Amino acid sequence: MNKFFQLEKHNTTVQTEILAGLTTFLTMAYIIVVNPVILSAAGIPFNQIFMATIVSAVVGTTWMALAANYPIGVAPGLGLNAYFVTVVAGGVDYKTAFSSVFVAGVIFLLLSFTTFREKLIGAIPETLKSAITAGIGLFIAFVGLRLSGVVVGDPENIVALGDLHNPAVLLTLFGIMLSVVLTILNVKGALFIGMVVITLISYFMGLIQFDGLVAMPDFGSDLMITNPITPFIDIASNGLYGAVISFLLITIFDTTGTMIGVTKRAGLMKDGKLENAKQALLSDAIGTTVGSIFGTSPTTAFAESGTGVAAGGRTGLTALTIAVLFALSSFFYPLFSVISSVSAITSPALVIVGTFMMASTAEIKWSDFSEAFPAFIVILSMPLTGSIATGLALGFITYPITKAVKGQAKTVHPFVYIFAVLFFIQLFFLA
Repeated sequence: MNKFFQLEKHNTTVQTEILAGLTTFLTMAYIIVVNPVILSAAGIPFNQIFMATIVSAVVGTTWMALAANYPIGVAPGLGLNAYFVTVVAGGVDYKTAFSSVFVAGVIFLLLSFTTFREKLIGAIPETLKSAITAGIGLFIAFVGLRLSGVVVGDPENIVALGDLHNPAVLLTLFGIMLSVVLTILNVKGALFIGMVVITLISYFMGLIQFDGLVAMPDFGSDLMITNPITPFIDIASNGLYGAVISFLLITIFDTTGTMIGVTKRAGLMKDGKLENAKQALLSDAIGTTVGSIFGTSPTTAFAESGTGVAAGGRTGLTALTIAVLFALSSFFYPLFSVISSVSAITSPALVIVGTFMMASTAEIKWSDFSEAFPAFIVILSMPLTGSIATGLALGFITYPITKAVKGQAKTVHPFVYIFAVLFFIQLFFLA
């Protein structure tokens, strides 16, 4: 195991990697419940989505672990599932809508076998890479604060401070400070220890009530895709080209952005390049294709993987731990649904990781406004729009414009111009 995952090379241990995997899994576990809740609005059986979510996560994350050796978890992404519901709301049944996911996954898979996505990572300006890391940090920190009620919606100011008399909010704030203290004291596994402590407190406060612990996996009804040719016919007959393009673009840049942010935070990106990038980028393409067959929206590399990196995860053993825990969770639905439903348990870790990831702003050339403005837009828009892909889109659109105005248009990689146009089309005509 040490030799296969190159633990010594990455200055890590089996214990650290497993602990990191546990930490990441606990921050990702909410998707096991949240994804079925969202997609069931499209009429899909809840149990089927639950198992499809787990299957796609296990497949994608296992590939990430064994083929790429990166500490990153893969699972159906938020935002992509909501978009899927809008496709169904447009007048097609959910099985037909899954055809668009399958086709996008196949195209995604073919692109991942080429050097296209690797070249894309190399083409992204360093300023935007740093901004992506910081933007993801703010995004996941805001998600943590919002889900826990520390920050709430406000009709006048958009957001406001939550009810500080709410036990759940107080527990979250305590969890944040506990994690801060443990981190400052350099306690190994600080984030995971914080989660365990908050789970115990939640139980004794009565915030957690278990209605059974174990249930046999239930795959629900039939597979969504049984004939690989049928989805292409469905796309043509229902005119779902826009849905395919949207799924494809959002998935590519959600995962690419997260890969850059997490691997840069882990120190795994060298000179702007990723070792085993092709294998790593195949993980979400495979997860998306398999997931569509079983009945879930596209998968993506999870930004919450940063929690495992912060806990010391540096290799695929972290990802393999995540995959195993996802597989085991299929037998413990009642238990994990309860843990995932108490945001005070996972929110502190998201806030702490957000703090770590903001450090990348120091690498942005703030004195050069042609660099600073696109970076600022990326960082600002990710948490405000609730979408990593949107932040990337606005960054790609504004960067070539600011560089052209400064007379440095030739310094911008052609890929940036191409995707600036594609993102413009996606945002204004296909959103």
